[in-house]
Amino acid sequence: MIVSAARGADAAAMSSSSSESSEAPRRKWEDVVDEALEREVLGACLDQAPERRRVREAFKHVQLSIDHCLFKGQYSGVGTKESYERNSRGVEIFSKCWFPENHRMKAIVCLCHGYGDTCTFFLDGVARKIASSGYGVFALDYPGFGLSEGLHGYIPSFDTLIDDVAEHFSKVKGNPKYRGLPSFLFGQSMGGAVALKVLFKQPNEWNGAILVASMCKIADDVVPPWPIQQVLNFMTKLLPKGKLVPQKDLAELGFREKKKQDQVIHCSLQCSFNVIAYKDKPRLRTASEMLKTTQEIERRLEEVSLPMIILHGEADLVTDPAVSKALYEKSKSQDKKLCLYKGAYHSILEGEPDETIFQVLDDIISWLDKHSTKEIHHRELHNAMS
Repeated sequence: MIVSAARGADAAAMSSSSSESSEAPRRKWEDVVDEALEREVLGACLDQAPERRRVREAFKHVQLSIDHCLFKGQYSGVGTKESYERNSRGVEIFSKCWFPENHRMKAIVCLCHGYGDTCTFFLDGVARKIASSGYGVFALDYPGFGLSEGLHGYIPSFDTLIDDVAEHFSKVKGNPKYRGLPSFLFGQSMGGAVALKVLFKQPNEWNGAILVASMCKIADDVVPPWPIQQVLNFMTKLLPKGKLVPQKDLAELGFREKKKQDQVIHCSLQCSFNVIAYKDKPRLRTASEMLKTTQEIERRLEEVSLPMIILHGEADLVTDPAVSKALYEKSKSQDKKLCLYKGAYHSILEGEPDETIFQVLDDIISWLDKHSTKEIHHRELHNAMS
C-alpha cells in the first residue's frame, strides 16, 4: 500500500540500573537464523533483482520454518514450477505456478499480489491450499517487486504494470494444456486494483473474480492530507524515484492477530521473513500512481459485470471496506457475493486467527467450486448445441 513501516533496529540496548554497562541488543532473528546469514540478509541492498534473488535463495529455507498456518499445511499432490521469462518490453519476469498432480485441473486462478508482498511468501501458502482443491494457480512478481527485474518498489506507470500482468496471464491461458478451462482473477489489496484494471482491459476474457481487501480506495486515515498531496505531486515530477512519502505503520494496521505479529514482524511490524518484499517508504511516483488508480476504480465500479466474490475485513484500516460494499451495490454483475468478516483487519489471509484465515480460504474455494462447475456445464451445453 501507500504506507510502509518505519525502519529501525530490532531493539534498543537496555541500560543497567546498577552499572554503566549495557546488554548487547537482541538480534532480529536470533532464535531462527545464524548470525552470519542474518547479517548478510539485513545488509543487502535490494534495489535491483540480482541481489533480491540471491537473498531469497539464501533465506527461503528459513521462511518455511515460521509458525504460521499457511506454512504448516501439508498438501499432497501439489506440484510447483518457478520460471523467469522476458516479456514484450524486455523485462525479465519471475512467475510461479501451483497445480494438482494427480487429477484434472478444474480451472485456472490467476493471482495478483499486494504492494508489500510477493508471490513466494504468504501467497505461496494460499496458492498451495487452492491448488490442493484442484485448481491451477498462476502468479507473477510485478516489475520492481519480488524476483522480477526493475527498481525495487517503483511503479512508473500503473497502466504499464497492467499491460505486463495481462500479457503474462494471456500467455498462460493460451497454453494448449489449459485452453478451454474457466479462468478467474484473484487480487489481494493492491492486487485487487490490478485485477479490476485487468478486467477493465479484458472485460470478456474472464469467468469471474475474487477480490480480497481490494484497493478500490485507500482509507482516508492512510492517505496524506490534501496539502501534502499537492506538495508530493510537485515533488514527483522532480524526484519520481524518491522515497519521501509520509507513512503510517502498515503491518500494525493490517494484522489483528498479535501472536502472528510477534512471530513474523520486526520492530517496524512488517513481515520481516518476507525479506525481498518492499518495506521502505513508498517512492513518489509509485504513491502517485496508486492514488490515481484507486480514484479511477472508484469512478468505474458500475462497469464490473462478471461473477465475483468480494471479501473484506470490517475493521480494515488500510483499504476502505465501504468501497467493497459500494462495488457490490453498484456493479452490474448479476452474480455477486459479499463476505465481510466482523472485527477482521486488512490481512484476512495472513494476519487473523487461524480459524478466520481458513474460513476465508474455504469461502473462496467453495465459490470457485460452484462457478467452475457452472462454467464447464455451460460450455458443454453450448458445444452440444453447436
